[in-house]
Amino acid sequence: MEKKQIAILGSTGSIGTQALEVINEHPDDFEVLVLTANSNADLLIQQALQFVPDTVVICDESKYQYVNEALSSKHIKVYAGQEALTQVVEHADIDIVLTALVGYAGLEPTLNAIEHGKSIALANKETLVVAGELVTTAARQKGVNIYPVDSEHSAIFQCMAGEWQNPIEKIYLTASGGPFRGKSRLELEQVTKQQALKHPNWSMGAKITIDSASMMNKGLEVIEAKWLFGLKNEQIDVIVHPQSIIHSIVQFQDGSMKAQMGLPDMKLPIQYAMTYPKRLSSSFPRFNFLDYPSLTFEKPDLATFRNLQLAFDALEKGGNMPCILNAANEVVVQAFLEDKMGFLQMSDVIEECMNAIAFIQKPQLEDYKKTDWESRQKALDLVNQQGSFTIFGK
Repeated sequence: MEKKQIAILGSTGSIGTQALEVINEHPDDFEVLVLTANSNADLLIQQALQFVPDTVVICDESKYQYVNEALSSKHIKVYAGQEALTQVVEHADIDIVLTALVGYAGLEPTLNAIEHGKSIALANKETLVVAGELVTTAARQKGVNIYPVDSEHSAIFQCMAGEWQNPIEKIYLTASGGPFRGKSRLELEQVTKQQALKHPNWSMGAKITIDSASMMNKGLEVIEAKWLFGLKNEQIDVIVHPQSIIHSIVQFQDGSMKAQMGLPDMKLPIQYAMTYPKRLSSSFPRFNFLDYPSLTFEKPDLATFRNLQLAFDALEKGGNMPCILNAANEVVVQAFLEDKMGFLQMSDVIEECMNAIAFIQKPQLEDYKKTDWESRQKALDLVNQQGSFTIFGK
C-alpha cells in the first residue's frame, strides 16, 4: 500500500503532537505532507526538521522569516497567515486532513478541504458546533468522509462498524465530570485556573481542559454528535462516568447496547481516524479489568454546571445559536485563563450573549462569520465591565 499523505492543521497542539507520535510509530503507513501552527514557531521547526513535510504554515506572520530561514536547508515550502492556512489544504497529494486547530479557526480550512475532496479526520469539534449543517451538507455533496477524532465520537463510530443499516435509538456520550465533579456552586465560586487545569484522567490543551471542567466540552460534543451521526436532539444523552473507561455507548432499536472501552489515551482515536477501516498494531498501554473492578455512572448536574444546559438549549434552538454559544465560550475561557473572571461567571456571559445576539434560523457562511464576530465583541464587553463581575486577582 502507498503511504497516506497527511496534513496536520495545528501540529503543535496536544492532538497534533500525538498524531505525529502515531505517524512516527508507523513510518511505512503515513507520510507528513503539511504541518501548520498558530504561533509556536520553535516546535513547528522541530517537527518539520524531523518529518520533512512538503509545506509548513505559520499563522503568525511575524514569525515567517524565522521559520523560513530555519527550514531553508530542507527545501520545505513555508507560508504564513490565515489565508495560507485555508489554502494549504488544496495540495493535490493530500489524502487526509487532520483538523486539530482550536476553536472557530478550524471552520474555513475544513470547508475548503471538503470543497477539494479531502477526507477529514476531525478533532476540531467547534467546526460542527458552529456550522454543522453547512459542513455536513458540503461533505455529502462532495462525497467526503469525516472521521471523528474526539474519543467519544470515535467510540460511537467504532460501535457503528457493521451496524450502519441498523437505526440508532439513542447514544450516550460519557463525561468524566472533570476536576470539580460533585462540587456545589458555592465551592465553584472560588476555584482557580490551576485547579481547573488539573483534569483527573486526560492530558489535553488548556482550552479543552477548562471546557471539560465547566462541562462545556460535553455540551459541544452533544452538538457535534447530532451532525456527525445525523441524530435528532432527543437521541443524544450525557452520562457521567468518572473512570473514563467506557468512551461512549450506542443503543439500537432492539434495546441492545454497544460500548467502546479503553484507557483514556487520545492516540487510539487519532490512529483509528487515520487508518479506518484498518486497525494497525500499536504500543499503547492495554486496559486491565482487574485494575478497574468498579465502573460507575451518574446523572450530570445541569444546575451546577450550567454550560452543559446552555449547550442543550443552543442545540434545541438551532440556527446560529450554537455559533453564539461557541464564540462567547472561547472569549470567556481565555478571560478565565487570564484571571479576568471567575469560573461560574463564564456561564453568565455566555447566557447573556445567547440572549443578546440576533438569532438567524437558516444561516449561511457569511452569517456565521458575522455572528461569531458580534458574539465575541459582546462577550468581551461583558468581561470588561468590571462592575458586573468579581474579577479574580484584582
